Order: sequence, then structure tokens, then C-alpha cells
Amino acid sequence: MIYWHLFLAFFIPNIIGYGGGPAIIPLIEAEVVGRYGWMSGQEFAETLALGNSLPSPIATKMAGQVGFDVAGIGGALIAVFATVVPSLLLMLGALGLLYRHRDSPRVKRMSQWVRPVIAMMMAWLTWSFFTDGLNGAGAVHTVLIGLAAAIALLRFKIHPAFVVAGALVYGGIFLG
Repeated sequence: MIYWHLFLAFFIPNIIGYGGGPAIIPLIEAEVVGRYGWMSGQEFAETLALGNSLPSPIATKMAGQVGFDVAGIGGALIAVFATVVPSLLLMLGALGLLYRHRDSPRVKRMSQWVRPVIAMMMAWLTWSFFTDGLNGAGAVHTVLIGLAAAIALLRFKIHPAFVVAGALVYGGIFLG
């Protein structure tokens, strides 16, 4: 029964919540602290603080931690699954709809407009990271890390995960 409660505690906030992880955190807190009493408000706040300090979406980290605390590895798997299922179902439905109408001129036009929008969003994200780096680490470190990353990726074809790990090590040594 605990697995079913874990599933509901994370599925319901993710199905009715809109706006991503930060918008559904209060809904998750209402389930975890208020409804089921698996954590105190302080424990939930500490879990949220830990989750915010790690990379990846906050809702899945919260689900994994709470699920593990409540029911071990199985609980973590159930809670994370319940967190991603609503998005997964929506994506499968949208992809099925697009695939069914893939020969439609409207769908083809829509696809043509999506690529430049995504390119502009990625450019904006890159610019945002660059300006944050300049403001936080300074121009010398930002340019040095950027050039090293570009050379590693383009010239030596190093996997991006290793480039990111190298940048983290550099930041830990020289900026920490």
C-alpha cells in the first residue's frame, strides 16, 4: 500500500501542477508533509535545499529522496516514475498526433518554425550562461574555460560530459 501512496503523492501534483518543479513543490509538500506525514516541514525544507543544490529537475530529485526515505529503492523508483509519467503520457500523445498528421502541410509548416525558435532559445541560454559567468567568475576564467571547452570539443572531440567535468574541477580548484 505504501507504494500506491507514494505513486499518488507524486502523480497527482505532477498531473495538476503547471509551471514546472518550483510550481509543484507546494503541492508535493501538501502530500508528503500534510497528507501522509512522511516528513516534518523542517525535513521537507532540508530535502528541498539539498535538491536545489544538485543538477537536474527538482521534482524528480525530491521524488527520489522522499521515496527512498519512505520505502527504500523501490519507493524511490515508484516516486520518480510517478513524477515523470504525466509528462511522458502528454509527450506520447502529442507525438502520436503529430505522427498521424505528418503529411499535413500545417504540421510541416509548424515543424519549419520550430527549428529557428529552438535555435534562438539555445542562443539566449548560451548568452545568459556567458553573462552569468562574466558576472560570477570574471572575464579571465570565463574566457579560459570557454576556449578550453571549445578546443576540447571541436579539435579533440572529447565527450561533452568530460568537458563539463573538467570545467567543474577547474571551478572547484580555482574558483572555490
